[in-house]
Amino acid sequence: MASEQHLGTKVRRLRRLADLTQEGLAEASAVSVDVIRKLEQQRRGSVALPTLHALAHGLGVELTSLIGDPPGAPSTGEADSPQLVAVRRAIMPPLFAAPAEPAGPEKLTPSHLRAEITDGWTLYHDAQFGRLMELLPGIIVDARFVASVGNSDERAAGQAALGKALQLGGHLAIRMGKTDLALSSLERAMAAADASSDPLLAPMIANSVAWAYQRQNRLDDATTLAVHAADAVEHGRRTGEADGTRVWGGLLMSAATSHARGGDYDRADDLMRTAEQAAKRLARLPKPVNGKLLSIFSMSSVRVERVRLAVQHSRPEEALALAKGMRLSKDVPPSWRTWLLLDVARAHTDVGDAEGAVKALESLKRQAPTWMRHHTLAVSIVSDLRDGAARPPGLRALAAFLGVDE
Repeated sequence: MASEQHLGTKVRRLRRLADLTQEGLAEASAVSVDVIRKLEQQRRGSVALPTLHALAHGLGVELTSLIGDPPGAPSTGEADSPQLVAVRRAIMPPLFAAPAEPAGPEKLTPSHLRAEITDGWTLYHDAQFGRLMELLPGIIVDARFVASVGNSDERAAGQAALGKALQLGGHLAIRMGKTDLALSSLERAMAAADASSDPLLAPMIANSVAWAYQRQNRLDDATTLAVHAADAVEHGRRTGEADGTRVWGGLLMSAATSHARGGDYDRADDLMRTAEQAAKRLARLPKPVNGKLLSIFSMSSVRVERVRLAVQHSRPEEALALAKGMRLSKDVPPSWRTWLLLDVARAHTDVGDAEGAVKALESLKRQAPTWMRHHTLAVSIVSDLRDGAARPPGLRALAAFLGVDE
């Protein structure tokens, strides 16, 4: 199992498909031959994210080809499953076919549809992608129906719901490594947002589009989009409201991530500090009462993302200092909590604290065993720990759990 998931195995396979020598890949990606050689020899299990972006660029592939995603339906190049075909048909209805019938028009009240969409996002954040694939086609069909009936105000509300349903489809497609499908879904979501009466929906969806661009290594496009959308929120005088601040802050975090992945950590850190100040203001603003499905943004989410960026840019001491004593708020979804534990484990590994890394991984295993088992970074961390001098208690059990060969 380990050899199939090891980053070095993927790099070697893709390099050979591209008909490149190690020296040729080094020249094409501006990554040293030594790093490439150590990866391919599995003497190194992971590298900083800017290096991964550079390798993806040199290999001519999307980032997802190297890092994968947890868990569910990765992009394998094989024929789409029936569940994925159903998701595709819901996002992009077939030409010259009658519109799909909703699950039950008699129960399609706005509150019912909103509950469907909320449940879908909950499944997404819980990484229950298989179950979400089963339910999402029906959610999109229901939303498309509601967006087409009633008076103008009712249709506008339906378009807002359709925008959130299609945004969810975009996120799910990204998690499956299907970024072209994701962009198709998000483009339709943006059209629905424009037809709705919600001025914050389009900026929220822009944040999702920027994420898709990041996964395609289109970092400049992602940065430009996030900044443009953030400026629109600010110029619309929305940053004095809780809703607007959350959307604006999320866009700042997205722009920071793009800068960081492009190697400009200082600019990313400046943006994250600005986002942190916005999160502090948010805590003093009246809480929204309309229950919109908004961007995940709070002091906790900003701090989680700052830890992630520090780890990805080889600043483990800074990451551990940021994570020390962190208490996450209730609005932080389980997927973010598991990412934090994985990043803390990586940081402990990088500073040579094998015992701290194992404790973080054991906590991750208790909280999200399926997620952990399918994640390539968890495998690479355990591989690096196994190859180190110190082998603390619990490491052998983690290696067996992840299928890392002795």
